[in-house]
Order: sequence, then structure tokens, then C-alpha cells
Amino acid sequence: MTRVWHPSLKRPRDFVGYGRKRPDPCWPGKARVAVNFAINYEEGSEYSVLDGSGRTELGLAEAPGGRVPAGQRDLAFETMYEYGSRVGIWRLFELFHERQLPATVFGCAVALERNPEVAEAVTSSNFDVCCHGWRWEEHFRLSEEEERERIARAVASIKRTIGKRPLGWYCRFGPSENTRRLLVEEGGFLYDSDAYNDELPYWVEVEGRNHLIVPYTMDANDGKFAAPSGFSAPGDFESYLKSTFDQLYEEGAERPGLMSIGLHPRITGRPARARALANFLDHILKHDRVWICGRLDVAQHWHAQHAPSEAD
Repeated sequence: MTRVWHPSLKRPRDFVGYGRKRPDPCWPGKARVAVNFAINYEEGSEYSVLDGSGRTELGLAEAPGGRVPAGQRDLAFETMYEYGSRVGIWRLFELFHERQLPATVFGCAVALERNPEVAEAVTSSNFDVCCHGWRWEEHFRLSEEEERERIARAVASIKRTIGKRPLGWYCRFGPSENTRRLLVEEGGFLYDSDAYNDELPYWVEVEGRNHLIVPYTMDANDGKFAAPSGFSAPGDFESYLKSTFDQLYEEGAERPGLMSIGLHPRITGRPARARALANFLDHILKHDRVWICGRLDVAQHWHAQHAPSEAD
């Protein structure tokens, strides 16, 4: 089923979705649940006084920001981000490589440019890259022309760095009202993940063209370690992931779904949280009807198996 955007609305709301008529995704191997890990690689692309942002990024780090006067460099926060690209990313890569598991890198173009060793590791692995913007900036703060330019710049940059263009897109937190239309206008994206409203991919129509949405998550996401009411101990994260997976696996006997897990090198790349992630990886590997996959795998599967028909 394809949801059509009403011409009077740039981003209408859909409270119905699949409802009681959820399709069987027909995951490979008759899997009860598809599991995707999204490694958000942002370090080096965040707001920075050195890059002319006028401020230091103060989000998703080990301590609350705002202690350094506005306009000055916050050297502590800068180094908390650097940890992710210097140490954390390699710990995460190792966890997946030693288990021979795929993952998706939500890569900011500038972050990948600034760490060629990470970019090379991605190209030589079974990870796919979903473009996370040119820099880690909020697209809803950009004008339409600025956003169009950023999308083009990000695609060109990742193509140079990784060797092929990205086929997926995910904004920082949320898109602007123009983002999806601009992605379709660009013409090279198979999907975007700028939605949190479902546990299966779905189609929308954007200016006469079908466009796939592969929803993401904010609940099974290590960003909650930086939220006041979020995870406090590694065990909280591990327990939450296991409970989510177990519920979806049980439901999957009748209604298979998709589980997305959001990771950040500067957060889950820390030793204690990495141990929690390792325990979760080993937990799901004990189950036989699980499809651990890249986000591009999900999009390509949906394009092949669930393409919208003319009747839709």
C-alpha cells in the first residue's frame, strides 16, 4: 500500500499505517524478525568553533554541556567526540567483525572524510553506508536551497570517500518539510529512514513517485544514555534490547517485523556498554530464525518483494 501525500500538505500525518492488515515481509530464511544495527558515525562533523559553527556541539556525550562561555571552544566536549573516532568505532567494528555480522553505518560525509582509516575499514567490510548528512546538523534549520546543496555535497563526498554513492538517507533527529521531496528530486536514493512510526518499511508517494521509508528508532538506541530519563547502566541497555528482541521474535511466528538498534561510537564504544552490546549480539545468535542485515538489504528486499502495484 502506498500513502499519497495530499498536495496541500508537505508532510501530512498518517495515523493508520498497515493497521490490522500488516503484510508478511517474507524475510529471507523465513525469519521471524529482521535485525539492523545502525552505527551513527558523526565524530568530526558536529558543530565546532573551529569549523565556523560559532559553538561547540553539546549533545550525546558523557557530560552535560554549557559550562564554557558561548563562542569559545569546549575542549572537553571536543575530546569526548574524538574518543568515538579514535577508540569507540574500532571496538564496535571488532564486535561485528569477530561474529561476521553486517551493520549499517549512518555516516556523516565530513566525519568519513576526516578519518580515511575508518572509511577504508567500511569499504572493506560487509557494512553498508546510509548518508547521515554532509555534517551532523539539523536539516530543519536549513533553507530549501541550503538543504539541496548539502544533500548534493554529501552524496559527492561519500562517493569519493567510500567509492560508491549512498542509497539511503537519515537526517539528524528529524527532517525538514522539504527533505523527502529533495531526496526524491536528487533521484538516487532507494529509501530514507526519517521516520519512527512503524516496524516495517512502507511506501509513500512524493510528487508522483513511489518512495520507500525504512523506519528507524529512538527507543532501542544508545542515545538514551545521554537522556535524563534514559539508560543509566549498561545492563539497562542490554535488558531493553533483549526484551525488545524477545517480544518481536515471539510475535514473529505470526507477524514478522523489523528491529532497529541505534549505536554511537562515543557511547556504546565505551568498554562497559560494548560488553552489553556483545551480550545482546550473542543472545540473538542463539536464535535460528533471525535475519541480521544491513539497512540497504532491507530496502532492496522491499523493492524486490513488496513493490507497489498500480492498484495501490
